[in-house]
Amino acid sequence: MTQVGEGHETAAEADGPVMTFGAPTVGEILAERYQLEEHVNNDSAGRQVWRGIDVILRRPVAVVLRHPGGDSAAEMLEAAVDASRVIHPNLVGVYDAIDEGQRAYVVREWVEGQSLRELVSEQGPLDPARATSIAHAIADALAAVHATGMVHGNVHPGTILIGDDGRVVLADARADSGDDVESDIRAVGGILYFALTGRWPHAEVGGSTLPDATRDATGALATPRQIRAGVPAYLDDLTMDLLDKRVQAPDSEALAAELGRLDSSSDDDYEDVGPLRFAPSASPEPGRNNNKIIFGVATLAVIAIVGLVFGIRAITSSGKPTPSHTTQANAGNAPSDTTTGSAAVPAPAPTKIALTGDMVRIVDPPDGSRSQQGDAAYTVDNDPDTSWQTQGYNSANFGNLKKGMGVLINLGSPHSVSDVRVETAESGVVMDVRVGNTDPGDSSEGDGKIVSTYKRLGDSDNSDQSSGTTQVFSVFDPDQKYQYILVFITKLPHTGGAHPYSASVDSIQVDGN
Repeated sequence: MTQVGEGHETAAEADGPVMTFGAPTVGEILAERYQLEEHVNNDSAGRQVWRGIDVILRRPVAVVLRHPGGDSAAEMLEAAVDASRVIHPNLVGVYDAIDEGQRAYVVREWVEGQSLRELVSEQGPLDPARATSIAHAIADALAAVHATGMVHGNVHPGTILIGDDGRVVLADARADSGDDVESDIRAVGGILYFALTGRWPHAEVGGSTLPDATRDATGALATPRQIRAGVPAYLDDLTMDLLDKRVQAPDSEALAAELGRLDSSSDDDYEDVGPLRFAPSASPEPGRNNNKIIFGVATLAVIAIVGLVFGIRAITSSGKPTPSHTTQANAGNAPSDTTTGSAAVPAPAPTKIALTGDMVRIVDPPDGSRSQQGDAAYTVDNDPDTSWQTQGYNSANFGNLKKGMGVLINLGSPHSVSDVRVETAESGVVMDVRVGNTDPGDSSEGDGKIVSTYKRLGDSDNSDQSSGTTQVFSVFDPDQKYQYILVFITKLPHTGGAHPYSASVDSIQVDGN
């Protein structure tokens, strides 16, 4: 296993020093105590990692060596000494740090298992519950580190070790002058993103040889829910908020408590756990600390509620608008009104628009069957076990029988729409969204008019959105309102059977105001 981690990499570390003169050998005993047993790997900073034995206490150890010692190894040794002062079940124990001049080495706990980097590489992205559990353990460890006034500075999939016994530990602190508490917190968002997607957000939390996060044409991050199905909306929001520097980061104790609350939820009520709302960043008053949010203690919860009430009253009485709080990843500070000098009231954050079965129907053009009309309700019933499934066809383009088919959504009245999220059972479904001004009727003739008159939004074919099972269409004009939206499938994936092309739409969600 990779016993030491490949953490954040800089240009200076890309090649790393090479162990030559004074290179260690199998069987060698360092400091008359630590016998080298096996060379495990070299990390990104050029250090050699060995499995060894403490011949006095007869326990396995990990030995991290660097050549030369002296000034070039000072940062490694200082970080190890600092780390040795913090004892926590989710931190690797540091036993010794020695500089012999020609080489320096740190001796620490040996963890039998593998790094998070290796785990995801071998098994693929983790399920949300396990990703949450790992992030919870790391946030707990960081809370212990930060409580001493220190910073870790090297939170990365390569420095997180997962023991064969299930224990999760953080190794190899490497803080320097450029690291701070906030960078540690943001890195927990990177760990969640990596565990859920298998990719590491370089620009947000530090460079790495890991593949960069999925991004759109503007460089903006795709959310975990856009990349894969099954990620709870709240976990998705929490991950993106931690990565967004425009959203104020919580302190590590509050984050650990929130992830612990989520981690302790059963699979059945995981989606029902209420979110911790992180406020947009603002310049803090001098000498004023952020409040710590502690969950699960009834008396403290009451105090928090009372404090919130008085806080709102105080803001209201000051004549200034109440600030808007959001968990949306791209939330920033409210713009200022330069005419009056007061803060402009921001538009409300988009929320899920409630849809019911009578607000959706199947659109099947004149040359198609209309036998599935009742199945449209399955796309908005919030039941993961139900879906609308198309009939099977002999080719991806509906056997050349029609241009496609889809689900018409009538929002009841005009709304601002931010995006439409569609989850399918299969990858490879090509679809688009279209808008119109009316529903000409639930009939073959009406369906034909919809297909011929509704305007398609966004790219001409959206074929680049068909690689996953979750597709998010953020193609709506914020200055317009929409009532009729058509989610239209134009190409089917191969699913097997006598008529091997079909698609199943599990859910449709519309976000807006």
